[in-house]
Amino acid sequence: MRAAAHYLNNLKLIPILLFFVFLLLLIFGLSFQSSQQISSSTNPQNSDSLEEKQSRSCPTPPLSPTCTKITPSLAHAMVHYATSNITPQQTPKEISVSQRILDKKSPCSFLVFGLGHDSLMWTALNYGGRTVFLEEDKSWIEQIKKQLPSLESYHVAYDTKVTQADELLEIGIKEECNVVSDPRFSRCKLALKDLPNEVYDIEWDLIMVDAPTGYHDEAPGRMKAIYTAGLISRNRENGETDVFVHDVDRVVEDKFSKTFLCEGYLREQEGRIRHFTIPSHRVDLARPFCP
Repeated sequence: MRAAAHYLNNLKLIPILLFFVFLLLLIFGLSFQSSQQISSSTNPQNSDSLEEKQSRSCPTPPLSPTCTKITPSLAHAMVHYATSNITPQQTPKEISVSQRILDKKSPCSFLVFGLGHDSLMWTALNYGGRTVFLEEDKSWIEQIKKQLPSLESYHVAYDTKVTQADELLEIGIKEECNVVSDPRFSRCKLALKDLPNEVYDIEWDLIMVDAPTGYHDEAPGRMKAIYTAGLISRNRENGETDVFVHDVDRVVEDKFSKTFLCEGYLREQEGRIRHFTIPSHRVDLARPFCP
């Protein structure tokens, strides 16, 4: 205990010592500055040559440092997560997959199927862009809006169940589901046709499918969300869309992402998330649905 007390006393001395060191440096700096002023006043020619040498050797620093504030969305996100004991649905490694793409493309257009505890994070990572969330649960939207009113979210109604997945998979491989078009006018039963108009009119740079609920038989499942994400990506005028599907350890997410986002477009899988890069099919109408 004595040794510990002695150690603590030493620790208390450190700030005092640092203060005296700082004071000595300050005094030395002031005395050096005053000596320079005296030298320059007695010998202006030498002073000019010294200034010329200094200007050639290094640039003059600004008189006051630039103050750069962090973005409001980042500040909001930091406070939110620092004061919350709820963690995002994805693991840090899974988040890093889409974060790398956001680092390259943001500010951009980012469509997210699902509204959750990670929504503020996605908005902050896409600062300056537009991030839109599509959510199945109206009461959950209202709850999140009270906490995070700045998020842009819309309600989406699904008419499917996880138990229908095999039937919908068979429907999805028919010819009408391989035709690239605006989902509102698609003849495929897998296309979501009642989303807000903004969803169809914007060319999305990123799409994240992390909803609707799909972990029990009576849940709506992500069959239509995955198919529609792929169709929206193919129907853009030009360029490409990065599509991410979470929970691919489940049967529906695994089969539907491979079938409708295509293994040929698969770029990466980390844990339970897959990353696909889907090009515009309107640029080349002869391009097959899957490569």
